[in-house]
Amino acid sequence: MTDAAESAGGRPLIVGLTGSIGMGKSTVAKMFEDEGIAVFDADAEVHRLQGPDGALISAIEAAFPGTTGPYGVDRKALGAAVLGDKAKLTQLESIIHPAVGKARMAFFAAHQNDDMVVVDIPLLFETGGSDMVDVVIVVSAAADQQRARVLARDGMTKERFEQILALQTPDSEKRARADHVIYTGATLDETRKQLRKIVKKLRQGLAQRHE
Repeated sequence: MTDAAESAGGRPLIVGLTGSIGMGKSTVAKMFEDEGIAVFDADAEVHRLQGPDGALISAIEAAFPGTTGPYGVDRKALGAAVLGDKAKLTQLESIIHPAVGKARMAFFAAHQNDDMVVVDIPLLFETGGSDMVDVVIVVSAAADQQRARVLARDGMTKERFEQILALQTPDSEKRARADHVIYTGATLDETRKQLRKIVKKLRQGLAQRHE
């Protein structure tokens, strides 16, 4: 993925944004949007597909009876049905991932004239998504900060947090595989400074490509 800015000719530079639960990835994604860079939010797309009248409701109900209702997928019930069961999780992913992939391709088509786009994918490494991007940015924070943030969420328990972590690539490995890392342990201004520095570097690479 290194030097990808020099090899993405004819289309936008595709930046993969990822990070473990509680690391601040959603905040960083919003900062990219604030910089005028289009962001494809995989989680938001999943919510849409699983919401009222969502395209995946019938398939999910057939595979996991009792996990949907008039308001779409009951995320708590579905989570309970698959959490800790890799076979069931894989089955659910086989329903969701193709639909999200189709939406992502439509996003790319809509932004084909942009210089850069961001795909916000929580499980970028776990699903092999890193192969489709030019640059990987990992959002990270200290483990104690991550833990405090996640356990402060409504309905979160220590057990569930540990189960989620077990399904995710360790933060240390994500950072080792990243082209750039944005740390969110300090202030929002400091996080934004890191982001802008990376964007500037990427755009400099794009400018060199067009010279």
